[in-house]
Amino acid sequence: MNEKELLPSLHGLVWPDTGKLDCPAAGHGAGHMCLTITDAAGLGELVETLSGWYGEPRALVSEGRADPTASEWTGLPLIAPFGDGERVAEMRVWAFGGRWIGCGVVRVGSEARLVVVLAPRTTPSPGALPADASWLDRLVAVTGWDAEQVRIDPIRLDRMHSGRIRTADCAAAEERLGTALPSDYKLLVETFGDGAFDGFLNIYLPADIVKVAEFASGWAKAHGTPSWEPHPPFPEPGGLLPWAGTEHETSFYWVAEGPDPDAWPVYVTEVGPEAGDRFAMTTTEFVFRMLADPEHPYSMPADFAARWFMNYSRP
Repeated sequence: MNEKELLPSLHGLVWPDTGKLDCPAAGHGAGHMCLTITDAAGLGELVETLSGWYGEPRALVSEGRADPTASEWTGLPLIAPFGDGERVAEMRVWAFGGRWIGCGVVRVGSEARLVVVLAPRTTPSPGALPADASWLDRLVAVTGWDAEQVRIDPIRLDRMHSGRIRTADCAAAEERLGTALPSDYKLLVETFGDGAFDGFLNIYLPADIVKVAEFASGWAKAHGTPSWEPHPPFPEPGGLLPWAGTEHETSFYWVAEGPDPDAWPVYVTEVGPEAGDRFAMTTTEFVFRMLADPEHPYSMPADFAARWFMNYSRP
């Protein structure tokens, strides 16, 4: 299979968790799929292509050394099928719903093969989580997120130096906005970084909040606030301060009322800032309930067998 044939085949196997995983490779069993890639420029270029679709990868095997903490929750099923003289030299992995996607180099004797591997992926059910777990810990658990695995490796290092990995600078945003941000939101973006839950709910980094808030405030000053009723845009008292959005134009705000940001309610509008729904809960509780409760009024699309966080690498 060449690189041009890869993406259509891959998309069909991961969206939405319905493609049959039956590996044709000699000596490999069922329950996964290996795709040998020919006519590709190299591992770095293929990782770059897949990152454009599936977000920032994790390093599972680098320079022949596997992550010693790897488990079924962090991608181990991608390297488990290889044996009988096969050695995984490199493997970058992505979580996508109920599938693991791996891209790497497998050596058989003196031969090196560029492969893409797919394997089933599961995450703990919300009901199996400790009752006293924090909302952030619950989000980490149900998405299988491991911030330690999203670390700098030789491929990712190039992106870091090119400025394509953004960080959560909460202090700079708070100074620009003239207010503190909710503390649980700050822990959320410091833990997960730049990306989207289920590749759908885009969590704004602090710099994004500043950009969107300043645009909305400038628009309101120039055109008035009739479309913002009953809440004006921030920094007006009780104004709306955005923290997330979806591709369906659903917008998520805090109602910035009162001196304590940790007490600000969540406010959701479908299209534009017109009247929406108010929720007396923190940001992390709200996101967790979106992921875990199919009866939630803004629940995530239920097409996928497992939840995940798609980490972005964008300027």
